Amino acid sequence: MSDEPTITTIARRAGVSIASVSRVLNGLPTRAETERRVMSVARELGYVPNSAARSLKSRRSNQIGFAMADIGNPVYLAMVREIQPMLKAAGYRLVLHSTNADAADEIDVLRGLGERYIDGLIMIPLRVTDGHLEMFAAARAPIVVIGSVPEGTPVDNVRVDSRAGVRLVVQHLHGLGRRRIGFVNGPLDTVPGAARSAAYAEALETLGLPYDRNLVEVGDFYRADGARAAARLLERVPDLDALLCANDLIALGALDVLRRAGRRVPEDVAVAGMDDTDLATIAWPPLTSVSLGSAERGRAAAELLLDRLDRDGRAPRTVTVEPRLVTRASTMGEETP
Repeated sequence: MSDEPTITTIARRAGVSIASVSRVLNGLPTRAETERRVMSVARELGYVPNSAARSLKSRRSNQIGFAMADIGNPVYLAMVREIQPMLKAAGYRLVLHSTNADAADEIDVLRGLGERYIDGLIMIPLRVTDGHLEMFAAARAPIVVIGSVPEGTPVDNVRVDSRAGVRLVVQHLHGLGRRRIGFVNGPLDTVPGAARSAAYAEALETLGLPYDRNLVEVGDFYRADGARAAARLLERVPDLDALLCANDLIALGALDVLRRAGRRVPEDVAVAGMDDTDLATIAWPPLTSVSLGSAERGRAAAELLLDRLDRDGRAPRTVTVEPRLVTRASTMGEETP
């Protein structure tokens, strides 16, 4: 038999009914004297409320899930720094889930919404499948998707115009006199990979530069994969004079490869990334990158979710964040502040 105090123990010690104890511990109105006696005995006995049991009755867990591909990616960490304090102030705990961009795992998380272990979900799927769309439509709790989803998807959505971001970088490199602009991308079957691939081709066309398939290499959105892809590209096209990377992690891998190859950055090869994470400022040389508003997207997602929890039934909303180019020494040279 457990020695832990229960509401029955408190009621007996305080000389009140179990119903009165329950009302006090759940914050419901009761007589001041009863509240004083119950709280005094609860503190004396070291009573800890059973939040799990309470959530079963209320069907609320006071927890919000955040599902992302890689919990170590600084993009997602920047979002967490915005999301967590906003949710905490509203009385919610943030639960993190790293999916490794596995669609099946993401769909399991969505299916778990029906079990109400979380009251809502912020999700960043790199691939949006038919399975995702079915679960979005059937969801029994609020969802906010960070990233692009098809028009008409019944969820709140925060997106960024990453195509415009790619155009900003390519125009910047072209303005510096670079003409052999290579591109290291992530997987083309992902939402960001497909968008950035199309935007790179469009930007070249706008500037009157030919699209050369040899200047494009595809890897994954990680530093080691970026290094391998950049090495393949440099071996194939040794005279490239600029390199656009689909995120900052890929760019860090590319800088490693160029350093080992004896290529100077930016004198021989100008390098730019995307996301403008904290890594961009500590890279050597500091990395030119496109800010995709990670903190802003996290903040917007939290606002949409909290609003949905307060006003369930309103029409889905979409918030779009505009990209911004941040130039540093990897394209501009060491004179850049």
